[in-house]
Amino acid sequence: MKITSIGEILYDVYPDRKRLGGAPFNFIYHIKKITGKGNFISSLGKDDNGKEILDYLTFAGFKTDNISIDEQHPTGTVIVKLLEDKTPQFKIAPECSYDFIELNERTIELIEKETDLLYFGTLSQRGKTTRNTIESLFNRNIKFFCDLNLRQDFFTKEMIEKALFASNVMKININELETLKTYFNLPDAPIKAVERLIHEFKIDLCCVTMGEEGALIHDRKSYNEYKGIPLKVIDTVGAGDAFASILAIGFLKNWNLEKINKLANDFAAVICGIEGALPEKENIYHKFIREFENDS
Repeated sequence: MKITSIGEILYDVYPDRKRLGGAPFNFIYHIKKITGKGNFISSLGKDDNGKEILDYLTFAGFKTDNISIDEQHPTGTVIVKLLEDKTPQFKIAPECSYDFIELNERTIELIEKETDLLYFGTLSQRGKTTRNTIESLFNRNIKFFCDLNLRQDFFTKEMIEKALFASNVMKININELETLKTYFNLPDAPIKAVERLIHEFKIDLCCVTMGEEGALIHDRKSYNEYKGIPLKVIDTVGAGDAFASILAIGFLKNWNLEKINKLANDFAAVICGIEGALPEKENIYHKFIREFENDS
């Protein structure tokens, strides 16, 4: 199982602390913790935040060979404000290092020889450089996973349409589905909207996450709806990225939809119970490692 992620790594800055984040990084961090492997392509600024992140990743044993250093643009930051229901409100810094990701011989070889599935989103595509880089990877003989992650106004209909046509797996949340309904004239009922997306864009697996209401997953042949057991919510930042990691593993492992949906919801709920997107305690992963290893 060779999974590669490309896109942003940044600091989520809360009023009293900062946490490592960025959806593509959160996703591949979980993948590596659960499967033992994971490749990441990104860029950090040549600044204090960038050095701090690199030092932490090296200490944590996370491979940084494919994270370039940008001498002109700062490491990404996002100001996070938690609302009363613990959902986040983001203020994303413009023109950061992750907006200027380019490929080199090593990263091209990584995609061609060490990647079964490539994860990408839309935030890092707000800038022309990274957008061109990601789009240049489409139409290769690998699987593509798009976690849409629409943020502020950093997306266009054209960008989303290209992502949909490129993807084997698509993950969106219920609010993003509303945007897609408007753009592509989809039916109002979520299940009908998902069926249309799968048919028109030839997607193999499509998932809509619905917060406390669980998630809907469809794989062309059948669908599954699952609503998890409510847990105490501390911070929902990164819950979708945790869900995406299980979705990707389940897709490559050919797990049935019910198993994927339950485990993904369980993992997302665990992340909602901690501060920030990434757990500090390794035991959080034990259940999901066992599920992966039992099927290996």
